[in-house]
Amino acid sequence: MILVNIDHVPGKNVEKVFGIVKGSTVHSKHIGKDIMASLRTLVGGEIDEYTQLLSEARKIAVSRMVKDAESMGANAILNIRFSSASVMQSAAEIMAYGTAVYVSEE
Repeated sequence: MILVNIDHVPGKNVEKVFGIVKGSTVHSKHIGKDIMASLRTLVGGEIDEYTQLLSEARKIAVSRMVKDAESMGANAILNIRFSSASVMQSAAEIMAYGTAVYVSEE
C-alpha cells in the first residue's frame, strides 16, 4: 500500500478512485501513567506518556484506514490527514483519513 499526503504518486497514474477511507481509535493511559504525566507538567518538558499514547494511536488508525482501502481494492491512499479530539479527560481519538485509489505505472 502506497501512503502519501499529496494528491498524486510520482511516476504513477491514478486508474480508479474509490473514495474516502478512514481509521480511528480512542486511547487512554492507565491511571498510574496518567498521574506521572500530571506530575511532569509541574516541571515542564515533554510528556513521554502522552507522546507514546498518540504514537500508538496513530499507528492503529493508519492500520485501520489501510484495511478499509484494501477492502475496496485500492493500492494507494492519497491526501492522508490526521485529526485528533479529546473524548474525555485522559482519552483521545485519533483519526486518519484519505482518498483510496488504484494506481499503475506511467
